[in-house]
Amino acid sequence: MSRILVIDDDRELCELLTDYLKPEGLDVEPAFDAGRGIERALSGEHSLVVLDVMLPGASGFDVLRRIKDKSAIPVLMLTARGDEVDRIVGLEMGADDYLPKPFNPRELVARIRAIQRRTAQPAAAAPEKQPAARIVLDDVELDSSTRTVAKCGKLLDFTAIEFNFLEELMKMAGRVVTRMDLSRKVLGRAVSSYDRSIDVHISSIRRKLGPAPDGAERIKTVRSVGYIYALPQRKDNADQ
Repeated sequence: MSRILVIDDDRELCELLTDYLKPEGLDVEPAFDAGRGIERALSGEHSLVVLDVMLPGASGFDVLRRIKDKSAIPVLMLTARGDEVDRIVGLEMGADDYLPKPFNPRELVARIRAIQRRTAQPAAAAPEKQPAARIVLDDVELDSSTRTVAKCGKLLDFTAIEFNFLEELMKMAGRVVTRMDLSRKVLGRAVSSYDRSIDVHISSIRRKLGPAPDGAERIKTVRSVGYIYALPQRKDNADQ
């Protein structure tokens, strides 16, 4: 049974989640304050953390930062409905997903399952003998075997989700990747028309990579469709 840590001061909500998630094979441990939540999140006894943005006497973002500084445990943040700023900030700080309150428990289970599938993929693929995937486009090099991204030989700091998004785009360089395909492959779920999570991650990736050597944008938005990682411009074309 997977063990989930819920950091939320709403005791009634924690009880409801415990009752709902247990039949789904998810054991819930509640933590009602930031200090206890951080301590338990770093214990290595859980597979995922559900973290509320609003905690008494502390910011959920500070809790997220302290967890992510020392652990790779997936974190799903609970945010106030309609508060887009909280969702964007959480994703930029390394949260794996978010869910606005109030929410349907079935959707919470779906989000948890999607994160579990996504984080379990590297372990499942390990026994297979596969050649190291290395993609080089202009001055950017992505190495799937070490899960690193370098620009001009200098390593860049990417979150796990950002790396996955960039890998999908670079593998398909020169071709449009739809938002739906990106969401299913990276987030493990369908994307809704109001979901900004992909946009936030792509924006962060663009900022970290910066422009291409010729000054052009590396990842272009195809309006109402998705994104495309631009192929490097051939020198013979550039000289014309």
